[in-house]
Parts: sequence; structure tokens; C-alpha cells
Amino acid sequence: MLNRRTLRIKVMQALYAYHQAVGSDYSLALERIAEAFVPDLTAAEAPDRKLLQGQRKMGEVIFKEWHKSGETPEPTDDADVNDAVQEAIKFYQKAVAKDKTYYAGQLVSGAEAIHDQYLHLLNIPEVLLQILEQERGRDSRRLTASPEPLLDTTRLSENQAISKLMENLQLQDLTIRRNQKWHGQPELDALRAAWRNEMKQDPELLSYLAAPAGSYAEDQEMLKHLYKEFVFKGTALPEYIEEDDQNWEENRSVVKNLVIKTVKMLDEAADENMVLMSLSANWTEDKEFAESLYQQTLADDAQYEQLIADSSQNWDVDRVALTDKILLKMALCEMHLFRAIPVKVTINEYIEISKNYSTPKSKQFVNGILDKLAQDLTASGAIRKSGRGLLDNQ
Repeated sequence: MLNRRTLRIKVMQALYAYHQAVGSDYSLALERIAEAFVPDLTAAEAPDRKLLQGQRKMGEVIFKEWHKSGETPEPTDDADVNDAVQEAIKFYQKAVAKDKTYYAGQLVSGAEAIHDQYLHLLNIPEVLLQILEQERGRDSRRLTASPEPLLDTTRLSENQAISKLMENLQLQDLTIRRNQKWHGQPELDALRAAWRNEMKQDPELLSYLAAPAGSYAEDQEMLKHLYKEFVFKGTALPEYIEEDDQNWEENRSVVKNLVIKTVKMLDEAADENMVLMSLSANWTEDKEFAESLYQQTLADDAQYEQLIADSSQNWDVDRVALTDKILLKMALCEMHLFRAIPVKVTINEYIEISKNYSTPKSKQFVNGILDKLAQDLTASGAIRKSGRGLLDNQ
């Protein structure tokens, strides 16, 4: 199931994308000032290029100062410059607000997409059986040209665990409502390649197919084997999934956990009303955690920027990797905002994330800054913890 570390990663990615977008908004705002003073070559009188260039530079300087200080700029004697600066400020503020809302939405949809991928992969066995039927027809037509015997896949087609999965009413309903059927040609080709080049050569599957019909437990174990070896390992399917889902590398472990647990739940007593796995034990609470962490980290950005600058005397804070700054700000926000999460848990979580998502030296940097800040802020009473803490990564 979805854990808090995965949510923290989703928040980090949303904040990173937001900051990149804000950088673009800044450049576009400056471009709007430049466009306001482009010479009009169709004017009756020749434009004063030197004047326009001076107005452009003045407007850019005023906008940059506003962006740095946040203070309303004093009007100049040049109405055109004032208008260009105000228009650029309005454009920038509107674009930033839009980006903030957009990436908050992307954060939630990115997490919910994990469950969609889980549903999508649960539909693989049904499509695999359809491919087996097509392959039997194909092989039958070629039989006269080749003495090689046909592979009997009857036992797989009659696999009781696969039948139970296909008959699950919730899976059928969610597959339709969330549009998670396998129907695109690229994904069908990937599954067909996995069958022809990998599954058909697998000793365990060949042994299973060659044996007489066995127990339900054997069918269930084979279904689990197919998922583990050819969906979450293998070549054809993993390569397609990773290409199709840019977040697959980080989502893989969560999706695998959901799928394998579902197969284990498909015991002989399970019926079509078996309830599928949820994204988390309490998605409403987890969603609130992620959204609050995102929104409050942005709200207190300037405060955390100063704290980091004050605590990194030997570092130029402007040269600190953006990912490191985001992780540090998120950690500080978490320490302040979520009183039930122990400080040690927060620090360890962001150190672990930095190992996979930032520079080789980030672990030591993040650890050092957070350890110092946690001690200082706890001593000053800025960080107050209550309760016994959370089992934060169940």
C-alpha cells in the first residue's frame, strides 16, 4: 500500500515542477516588458530606439527589484514604463497562482495513478488468455510447415485463480470506470512479445503446462509467478510500462505490493465480491498530509530559505541544488506542521529520499543542516512534538 515516503516523493516532485514553472513565468514576464518596447516599424515617424531600449532596461530593473523584495514599486515619471511593469507583475502573479494550483492537482492525481496502474495490471491475465487463443490459431496454421509440436496451454487457460480474478465484480466495474482495459496496440504487442520470447521459454511455466490439472494452490502460485517474473521483472512488459509511465521506477514497489497481495487474497474461498486493495489504509488522511505539506512548504518558503541560509555558513545557499533546498524546506515544514511525527523520523525520511533523488553529497548536507536546525528550533520552542509519534511507514 501507499506509504508516507512515496507521498513525500510526490510532494517533492510537485514542488520541483512548480519551481521550474515559476522560473519560466519569470522569464516570460520579462519578455512581456521587452515586447512593450519593441520598435514599431510601421509608425509614421521613425521610433527612438535609444529611448525604447532605456525604457526596457528601466522596466526590467524595476520588475526584478519587485520580484526580489516583494514591495510595490514606486511609480516613475514614465507612464509607459509603469504600465509595462504593472502588466508584467499581474501576468507573473496570475501565472504563479495557476501553477501552484495545477501542481497541487498533479500531486494528487500522481498518487491516485498508482491505483490505476494496479487496476491496469490486474487485467493482464485476461488479455494474456486472449493472446494465447490467437497464438493457437497462428501456430495451427503453421503446423503443416513445421514438425515442432504445438505448446498445449490448456492448463493456463483453465487456471482457476485467473478465472476468479477475471470474475471479480469490483475489478470489472473499476476497469470500465477508470478506463484501465488493455486495448492499445503497443501494450498488446509488449504482452505478446513477453509471451513469445520469455514466458514460453520459462522452465517453471513449461513444467506447469506439461503436468496434469492440479490443485487450486498450484494455479494461484503460477499466477503469482507470472506477475513476479514477467511483469515486475522480465524485459518486454517492464520496458513498455516504464516507457509508458514516467513514474514507474518509484511506483513499482507500491504497485507490486498491491498486485501480489491481491493474488494472495484470491484463495479458493474468494468469490466475485472480494474487495480489492485500496491505495492506502486511509486515503483521505494521506491526501490531506500530502496537500498540507505541499501548500505549507510554499507558504513558508521565504522563512525556510532564511533558516537554511543561516545554518549553512560554509555554503552559498543560492548554489545549493534545488532538490536539496526543496527537501530541506519540506522537512522543516513537516517538523513544524505535523506534531505527531517524531523529528528523527522526519530527518531519516528526507535523508533516504536525498540518496535517490539528489547529488552524491546531498545525504551529508541534508543530514547536517536538518540535525542542526532541529536542535536549534526544538531548543527555542519553535518545534513542539506531542503524542507518541506515528508508525509512519507501514
